Amino acid sequence: MRRASGCLFGLALGDALGAVTEFLSVAEICRRFPPNGPQVPESNPALVTDDTQMTLAVAQALIETSSVNWNATNLEAALTHNFVEWLNSPDNNRAPGMTCLGACEALATGIPWQAATRVNSKGCGANMRVAPVGLLRLDGTTRAAISQFQAALTHGHPTALAASNLTATAIADLISGGDPQGLPSRLYNYAQSQRLVYHHDWLGSLWQRSYINTPEEFISRGWDECLAVLDRLNNALANPNREADPCLATGDGWVAEEAFATGLLCFLLFPEEPLTALRRAAVTAGDSDSIACLTGAFAGAYLGMAAWPEDWVTRIEYRDRLTTIGKLWD
Repeated sequence: MRRASGCLFGLALGDALGAVTEFLSVAEICRRFPPNGPQVPESNPALVTDDTQMTLAVAQALIETSSVNWNATNLEAALTHNFVEWLNSPDNNRAPGMTCLGACEALATGIPWQAATRVNSKGCGANMRVAPVGLLRLDGTTRAAISQFQAALTHGHPTALAASNLTATAIADLISGGDPQGLPSRLYNYAQSQRLVYHHDWLGSLWQRSYINTPEEFISRGWDECLAVLDRLNNALANPNREADPCLATGDGWVAEEAFATGLLCFLLFPEEPLTALRRAAVTAGDSDSIACLTGAFAGAYLGMAAWPEDWVTRIEYRDRLTTIGKLWD
């Protein structure tokens, strides 16, 4: 089914579809793209945002280190290199997040990542890029550690770590054939099991920058916020309203746990209709490109490349890189 390719292309296509609606209200979106919002990605190539660019940076770092046993030292070097390359790229002109910009500028000076990261930021820039970690064939502990670590280099808030972990876990679940209907319950149980798990070998002393008493208390704060938004997701799915803005149920998506939940909600409202799910995600009042890119990642992980029209695929920016990376992991 080429699920890895489906996930990566879905992420980029959602990003492109939502890029033109970010910062607009639903009413403004429908006025600008009558009558129901954008239906296809614009232009050729269909331009993406920093969401896809940073996803490619994470993927490249994982590829560069795939021949060694992953640990914090070798992955930090690869992630830092690719994040700084993104920072300095002339294509880094797509309204990138301030947290990513500031943290990457600090990483470029060579200071330790624990000093470079923005410890109070739980922006969605941490989990909009984590999909490649969910595509790797990893044991659960390693997947959790890497997904949190890649987030920690820029977003040091515990909720950014937990939401990134949860996003990668959802993608791994769908890649392995998990049914969408039972996914929220599986994710809730997983989040509960991780509340007190702090990955010391990877995160080191990060927790100490938060002035919280213990590493377990630090990470539990992030998981508790994720559990709370999963409750909101379940409530929304209990009485689904496919016409209402999903942001009303699970948040606008500017922060990590809400981007995860609202992107997942859009997918779960239309699990067998990937284009409808993407269009729903793009017509949202919040961080539409990040919501839609996560929706596309979930839908593509579940349905594979068959989910996406050939015309969309051939026009998407970074198509060659997406194709190459997808083939490695399909």
